[in-house]
Amino acid sequence: MEKGYLSFVLHAHLPFVRHPENDNFLEELWLYEAISETYLPLLRVFTRLENDGIPFKFTLSVSPTLVAMLEDELLQDRYVRHLDKLLELAAREIRRTEGDPRFHPLALMYRDMYEAARRDFAGTYGKKILRGFMFFMQKGHLEIITTAATHAFLPLYEMYPENIRTQVQTAVQSHCRVFGKTPKGFFLPELGYYPGLENILKEAGLNYFFVAAPAVLFISESPQRGAYAPLCCPNGLAAFGRDTASAHALWSDSAGYPGDFSYRDFYRDIGFDLPPDYVSPYLRSERGATGFKYYAITGQTDQKIPYDIAAAKKKIAEHADNFIYNRLLQIQKLNGKLDRPPVFVSPYDAELFGHWWFEGPEWIETLCRKLAGGGELRMIFPQEYLSEYPSSQVAQPVFSSWGNKGYSEVWLDGSNDWIYRHIHKAIERMGELVRRYPDEKGLKERALNHAAREVLLSQASDWPFIMHAGTVVPYAVKRIREHLANFTRIYDSLSSGTVSTEWLTSLEKRNNIFPEMDYRIFRE
Repeated sequence: MEKGYLSFVLHAHLPFVRHPENDNFLEELWLYEAISETYLPLLRVFTRLENDGIPFKFTLSVSPTLVAMLEDELLQDRYVRHLDKLLELAAREIRRTEGDPRFHPLALMYRDMYEAARRDFAGTYGKKILRGFMFFMQKGHLEIITTAATHAFLPLYEMYPENIRTQVQTAVQSHCRVFGKTPKGFFLPELGYYPGLENILKEAGLNYFFVAAPAVLFISESPQRGAYAPLCCPNGLAAFGRDTASAHALWSDSAGYPGDFSYRDFYRDIGFDLPPDYVSPYLRSERGATGFKYYAITGQTDQKIPYDIAAAKKKIAEHADNFIYNRLLQIQKLNGKLDRPPVFVSPYDAELFGHWWFEGPEWIETLCRKLAGGGELRMIFPQEYLSEYPSSQVAQPVFSSWGNKGYSEVWLDGSNDWIYRHIHKAIERMGELVRRYPDEKGLKERALNHAAREVLLSQASDWPFIMHAGTVVPYAVKRIREHLANFTRIYDSLSSGTVSTEWLTSLEKRNNIFPEMDYRIFRE
């Protein structure tokens, strides 16, 4: 008999980045890198486990913006061209490093990796890798759920319930169109929760959602089972709290597995090390990352040692053992204190595995194989847990997020607070348009539907996060301003009765997300 459950949650999300006007747009690399380094490697892991009869269960949250990009033919074709350039670079690197025992095996490793990516993407999945995830959903290995339409940090829009409802219901509609079924669960963007949000989730037919640990630990009543079992909200929805210890094992900057000195360094790249005239044909800016990284983390030093594949594999096995060992220690400490086996809810950004932590997919595979050899810790879906243990403590979760200190400061501080008065005004004006034009057809309906898209796109939590982090701030600012400017032009055009068909068509083609959008969803 199992003594505890592991609910492993992978949250796959990227902001909507699509620029048909530019064949070589820098930020589109976010998608291409995630496909090569995370999504396809995970599918290969799942395939090997399935072929070997190894049981595994993962909850996979796929954001509607990511779904839209993975379905887009323009981006699919551009990704194949991107892989062809990387394979050309790999061939050059194999020649350049020939005879160097430190770097030649790594050049071969990248050649094999990108050949596999091209073969899988263009061949096995016909450029549609969502089919791969749907296969494992149908086989019972994945429970695929959704998140807010454009990954808005929902607590900052609490005063506009019609907007929250639009974010949720648009996401559910998108999920049903692509995956053919209503999702059972919802991944709150950044685990941002405010009391009452569950009522809108229930309206959309959802059964459960995930929250940060403080949401269930700081309730007014004493939490009977801590974060080791879900809370039942007053309206009947289940709130699964994040397990802090398992999160710390992978997320901690100082103690997390991905920071081990033997693992591959994320930042050191030949795009910065080699002469510009050699790497420039493979870059989208003067200097940047190519994806070819030959050094280990080594430590807090600029003097990096070459990456050792065998040493990294040894660490992968050690860290999988350590993860299981620490969960079993938790079970031992909880023995006799709970009336049911604890469930360790472990949500992570999917892109951590492979993109940020190069060895992450192999660690997942090793973890699953080791779990299959024992019986005390079993992987479980949240919905499956609710079926096995239908009764839970009824209580109201409290406001929280998984951001710094558990609140909103990442998405609301001096670097980004200016955006909200403009987005809030656009939301109010969208509501005004719905009241003025309650049931339009033809060109006006198209304009109103696209106005709703632009309002939603302006709310992506990625843009204030980037401003807070200080990375590609000009692009984040540009994106918010463009979406708000597009919305304002539609608003003004409708008010004056002069909608430009040509301009609207070009806008619909550029931001071609949510084909099922119906502006009436913004009704109060």
